Amino acid sequence: SAKEGLILTNNHVVEGATKIAISFDPNDDIEYEAKIVGRDPLTDSALVALVKQPPQPLQEARFGDSSQMQPGDWVMAIGNPFGLQHTVTVGVISALAREMNVAEGRRQEVLQTDAAINPGNSGGPLLNVRGEVIGMNTAILSNDRQAGNLGIGFAIPINAVRDLLPQLRTGKVVRGRIAVQVRSV
Repeated sequence: SAKEGLILTNNHVVEGATKIAISFDPNDDIEYEAKIVGRDPLTDSALVALVKQPPQPLQEARFGDSSQMQPGDWVMAIGNPFGLQHTVTVGVISALAREMNVAEGRRQEVLQTDAAINPGNSGGPLLNVRGEVIGMNTAILSNDRQAGNLGIGFAIPINAVRDLLPQLRTGKVVRGRIAVQVRSV
């Protein structure tokens, strides 16, 4: 929520951070201190809060419905790839429900896109054509020769993150786990 100074980003962006500073305008050097409210490694999401808000009102991003996306739907990725602030790239949803390993024995379904996502796009929004956030840019496919975009990027569906927001606000995400072992006889 913009009124509360809450900002959604990736867990891997803030994990292990000793200081978090948020900048809104690439034309000035003003930064605002933020603190971690809650983190969830399994969805690679984190909620941070500004310690002190800027004098101007913050704009709030509207969430869309990531379950309504289909392959071929146009999307835009916003971020700071390679330090190039406020970069917008466009592409389409390439695939739905790709499984990404997030921890031992745990997988997260992600959206695949060909919108250029590079190092520095992490935590930024993936928007539908109405400007609604339908995903959070989180990973790219790369190889040893090229650390940048190969045409395959991944975003956590916003519905998965939205479902966790109440828990992220409390600072603790709790999940059940069932252990099942299958053996043939």
